Amino acid sequence: MKPINEVTSILTPLDRSNVDTDQIISKEFLKRIERTGFGKYLFHHWRFDAEGNKRDGFVLNDSRFDGSEILVARENFGCGSSREHAPWAILDYGFRVVIAPSYADIFYNNCMKNGILPIRLPEEEVEELLAKGKADPMQLAVNLAEQTVTQPDGTVHRFDIDPYWKEMLLNGWDEIALTFKYEDQIAKYEEVTQRA
Repeated sequence: MKPINEVTSILTPLDRSNVDTDQIISKEFLKRIERTGFGKYLFHHWRFDAEGNKRDGFVLNDSRFDGSEILVARENFGCGSSREHAPWAILDYGFRVVIAPSYADIFYNNCMKNGILPIRLPEEEVEELLAKGKADPMQLAVNLAEQTVTQPDGTVHRFDIDPYWKEMLLNGWDEIALTFKYEDQIAKYEEVTQRA
């Protein structure tokens, strides 16, 4: 996985609650066995009509947000089925950070395991980011080491994250890499204590 520490990007304001994993990546696109290539199907039925034309008014079809790495949405993001394809699609599209008041637990953990930083902020702070981001494209600076989200005017939002997930994301480790790291540390500790 690619390490995450600082991500500075225009935010994409997805002003929707209860975004289901089937809306993130619809079931007809789950036949692929690779983890890549899902980005083009992200929010497919919201982005495109039945003929494949872009729908007017959907935020991902607004060129002002092209290249954005930060997605901001309302509460209960990633609810529904536990499909891991949802974070694969989000990451493949280019988002490295998702900000919302709350997430479905399985989706939240799947984000961490796949190199996406899901940030929980209070509802009123998310409301502020959505309002500002919709009014005029706004850049945010996310710093995982400091656990901050900073607006251009200097307003700082602080977030909590479990130290286990933080270390994984900062180093770009998956759970297998982390297991090997700790096994190596334990082996070195045992070697030192046996000599003593």
